Amino acid sequence: MPRDTPYLQVADALRVRIKAAEWAVGDKLPSRARFAEEYGVGQSVAQRAMERLIIEGLLEGRAGSGTYVRRPRERLRMVRSRHRERRNGSPFRADMREQSRAGSWESTSAARTPAPERIAERLAIEPGDLCVVTQYEFLADGLPVQLSESWEPMAITDSTPVVLPEMGPYAGAGVVERMRSIGVAIETAVEVPRPARATQEQANLLGISVGDLITEIERTYYDTDGRPVETADITVADVRWEIAYEIGIEQPSG
Repeated sequence: MPRDTPYLQVADALRVRIKAAEWAVGDKLPSRARFAEEYGVGQSVAQRAMERLIIEGLLEGRAGSGTYVRRPRERLRMVRSRHRERRNGSPFRADMREQSRAGSWESTSAARTPAPERIAERLAIEPGDLCVVTQYEFLADGLPVQLSESWEPMAITDSTPVVLPEMGPYAGAGVVERMRSIGVAIETAVEVPRPARATQEQANLLGISVGDLITEIERTYYDTDGRPVETADITVADVRWEIAYEIGIEQPSG
């Protein structure tokens, strides 16, 4: 599906050219002015596209010299950004597509599960209020990438087609799109990353060793009224993936 943000469209095009070895590792890329002219965009758009590829680890900027193709990372980078939540379809599958990998997942949902105290606090509900809890194992080219445990209050989704995240007409669409389909507009996602060590269960699922470093992300989605509508605990193996956050900077008008 086409991107709706110009700098991401340019980044997609440049990514394809880099991976096709149009420029070798260590080669200096043309100027942003040339890319701007080539793609019919402003220089600021071309610059943002190149910065995106620096974040992903495909390029590196050298002060006073320019932008160069860097040697591929053995440890891949997972970019978290505001834009990933605006995509139609699954953000995870789109993330993996940018790494030239096939994203898929396995999941198990349980409805009418009482919220434990820690989840109730995050969702601003009472302990024991009924939720749908879904366990995910996300895969890239069939290999485990991350785990997730997601909680959604049934007060929001009960008796709707999206009460079970991986069933119905919006199965696999992602939280933002599913909630939008029932009139709930998600405006904000808050993520809190924390380092931890893999338990036996996490190690078995991720294919790593017990005690290996992992990153645990506590994520909560909020609607336009500031109400929490979903919260999840996401687990990523640090040995295979590093996490980068892309933060947009508001530009002055005029």
